Amino acid sequence: MLRDKIKQYLEKDSLVYSKPDNLFLFLSTTLKVSLDKIKAEFKTLLAKGEVFELRKGKFIVVPSHGYIKGEYMGSAKGFGFCTNGDKDDVFIPGNRTLGAIDGDEVIVKLFSGDNGQDGEVVKIIKPVKRIVGRVIKLSNNYFIEPDNQKIPFKIPLLKTGIKANVNEKVVVNLVRRENGKISGQVIEVLGMSDDIKALEKSIIREHNLYEEFPDAAEAEANRLNKPVTAKQKVGREDFTKIVTFTIDGEDARDFDDAVSIKKLKNGYELGVHIADVGEFVKYGSVLDEVAYERGTSTYFPTSVLPMLPIGLSNGICSLNEGVERLTLSCVMTISEEGIVTDSRIVEGVIKSRARLTYTQVYAVMQGKETDKKAEKCKKEILLMAHLAKILENNRVKRGALDLDIPEPQFLYDENGIVTGVAERERNDAHKLIEEFMVIANETVAKKFADAKIPFVYRVHEKPTLEKSKAVVEMLSGLGIACPPLPKEVTPAYIQNLLTLIQGKTYEQAANKIILRSLQKALYRNQNLGHFGLALEYYCHFTSPIRRYPDLTIHRIIKECLHKKLSSNRKEELLAFTEDSSTQSSVTERNSEKAERDVDDLWRAYLMKDRIGEVFDGVITNVTNYGIYVGLENSVEGLVKIEDLPTDGYLFFEKSLSLKGQKHIFRIGDKIKVKLANVNLFTRKIDFLPQN
Repeated sequence: MLRDKIKQYLEKDSLVYSKPDNLFLFLSTTLKVSLDKIKAEFKTLLAKGEVFELRKGKFIVVPSHGYIKGEYMGSAKGFGFCTNGDKDDVFIPGNRTLGAIDGDEVIVKLFSGDNGQDGEVVKIIKPVKRIVGRVIKLSNNYFIEPDNQKIPFKIPLLKTGIKANVNEKVVVNLVRRENGKISGQVIEVLGMSDDIKALEKSIIREHNLYEEFPDAAEAEANRLNKPVTAKQKVGREDFTKIVTFTIDGEDARDFDDAVSIKKLKNGYELGVHIADVGEFVKYGSVLDEVAYERGTSTYFPTSVLPMLPIGLSNGICSLNEGVERLTLSCVMTISEEGIVTDSRIVEGVIKSRARLTYTQVYAVMQGKETDKKAEKCKKEILLMAHLAKILENNRVKRGALDLDIPEPQFLYDENGIVTGVAERERNDAHKLIEEFMVIANETVAKKFADAKIPFVYRVHEKPTLEKSKAVVEMLSGLGIACPPLPKEVTPAYIQNLLTLIQGKTYEQAANKIILRSLQKALYRNQNLGHFGLALEYYCHFTSPIRRYPDLTIHRIIKECLHKKLSSNRKEELLAFTEDSSTQSSVTERNSEKAERDVDDLWRAYLMKDRIGEVFDGVITNVTNYGIYVGLENSVEGLVKIEDLPTDGYLFFEKSLSLKGQKHIFRIGDKIKVKLANVNLFTRKIDFLPQN
């Protein structure tokens, strides 16, 4: 890849030029690449912080020469830290931040401090552009008090923005000066700071998420939202005569996957038909730009922020019942043992026979009566149920993890205000679709890994021995007789641990701890396997309406099908898949954090009028500063150590317990607590223990 070749030359200490143009000319001549291409790639490397101008004409690759790149993590006290890969975070003194604030991407120069590695911010690569906060007035001047409490100062507001009143929640654009000083310009007023809807929107904006799309993107989506034409169907495989249908939740609005099945003499033909979003969202288009920026759809209890405008996501790219739709279809021949013996990926056309729900399909699987629509698909549903069970058994045999952590489902009134929370249902109909999507994703990933075509994989690397050892010590401290830790941790070993804690009072809490000990799944353009699923090959192919990685590989597949993958194009895709994988991983984490924060807000709101009430709970975590208690309604709060019965407590990390002379508090123990405080702004809940 060109950027890697440039970095290889820059890593040579002797490579110093008085003018960048001389360097560009050298690289262009040496690498036999046009000057314009070298300049464009070099500009990208500088913008991404992979290359840094140490002094005039002297460029270095980052990390090297005592410089690193990472995210700046601020603190309320003015100092900060910078992430440093797998190593310990680097401490940044308050007078060496260069004006960086929490969330900025920075380059840091390392030096030795009193307690290890310290650093100094020398460049802000990607500054935070917007923040959310509350308007306050001090000495006739208006400021924003940031919601992000890791920003340790109030920011003066410019008069050029939208007028806002004291105590209103607002979004501001940050204006930064070379001396590090920051001011803000109000661009949106969200409502009063004590209004629950304004608080919800504040969280959404804090994560830089928006409901509206640019006018140009909306117009393009609406232009494309037309019935499928005869011209569009030319060259596609016709699946309209076979029984295909979608299976989704009752409240689903976009349908990006449909399934079909046929019994063969020695197995099954399973079709997983995915909306051909790549046919409509082209590289470099305005729709592609917004999809790349968003990276994913984000789901809140009462709303969805889609990756693509409604004209596409609910229109022409949604596999709606009874209308022709374009698909990218993965058709697999699967043996009676659940092994894929043959497969093909084709551009297709389907006409969904039915929009079915999990409830309807589950009723058919249970032999119960349901409506006519589901009954018409009964034969196919029962065939699918049989195949899904075979695939599920295979998954269990290979040791794939099954972390049984219930998801909450909030209940709301007609005004969108939370009234309760229940456990989200997950039955065999859900598992059926999950198994089919997994095998399609695996099949597609293997095909392109074997072909050595640039691609985007969903990877989940194995956990570190250190973290796995900590989990075993924790379970041993709880009295679980764990098998010896192997030299290389396998999914089957972790699944064995999960089996050992089934039925224990601390099962759910321990499941969460085990989950946190695993690596974070992310996107890469290298096939590194998926530990959690115990698969050598895996990608995300099945949701291009709501995930950019899926859209990326759809377009690569289509280029391959149309024989457009020249060597130059493969080189371009290698760079693009690397960049888009990083972007998609970042946007996914941001989206998940926003979803969790909004859920926590509604949990806090649900409890705000119940202060003084006593609840039955279970200790879900133990720390050196107190215990966390979970209630049946998924609400979790803290009992501070100073509020526990007076005793000389010692914290035992391995067994997750606080032990005193008279009292002991352990993970999984049942406990009665009284609700003491609810803070909607911080979304924190405090309990007091009760006898």
